[in-house]
Amino acid sequence: MSAATQSQDVTAPLQRPYASLLAKGEDRKLRILSVAERLLARNGWRNTSLAQIAKEAGVSPAGLLHHFESKEQLLNAVLDARDADDDTHADRSGDLVTEICRVAERFDRAPELVGTFTVLLIENIAPDAPLHDRLLQRQRAAVEIVTDLIRRGQAAGRYRTDFDPAIKAVEILAFVNGMETAWLLDPSIPLNDVFKQYGESLARDFAPPAAATASTGPGRSAT
Repeated sequence: MSAATQSQDVTAPLQRPYASLLAKGEDRKLRILSVAERLLARNGWRNTSLAQIAKEAGVSPAGLLHHFESKEQLLNAVLDARDADDDTHADRSGDLVTEICRVAERFDRAPELVGTFTVLLIENIAPDAPLHDRLLQRQRAAVEIVTDLIRRGQAAGRYRTDFDPAIKAVEILAFVNGMETAWLLDPSIPLNDVFKQYGESLARDFAPPAAATASTGPGRSAT
């Protein structure tokens, strides 16, 4: 596979088996989805039944099944909503450090999606869990996206070239996922400051030697 082809594959949105369910945009379907996100974030998928979701959404069980034929289909639709939010607000061809600093916006914009995704991720770590394969694919695709952004920065001379982009990508995603979990536990965390400072530390870490020396200014040390 050529580098150009690989880049196109990495930056293209993932195929989502139930994305068409969200595209139609019926009010009832979106209400069901919203309730599902809230209950899943609070109770997890094992302790959330379709009957509970239907009752809270104000529809009959048959009405829910008209839109989502199974619990697994509904779970995938919830993940589709999270991925659609990412696709809409992330610039996968832009500057990685800038995008990292903007991650905190997601917590204000879609807190239910943050909570639901984190709970589903933890509950589907086991290989036999219903969403395990999809979440594993998603994680690997995310690593490739971040790796590609770092490589582009290195090729353009904006980033150092003496580190492995794939290893750094894993670290960055671990930070983001960890902050989502920490925020769910303690919503008072100043997320904007945390992500801004982390982004600034990445910028210093990524800077080529000449840029890093210049940024310290006359009479200052790099430490």
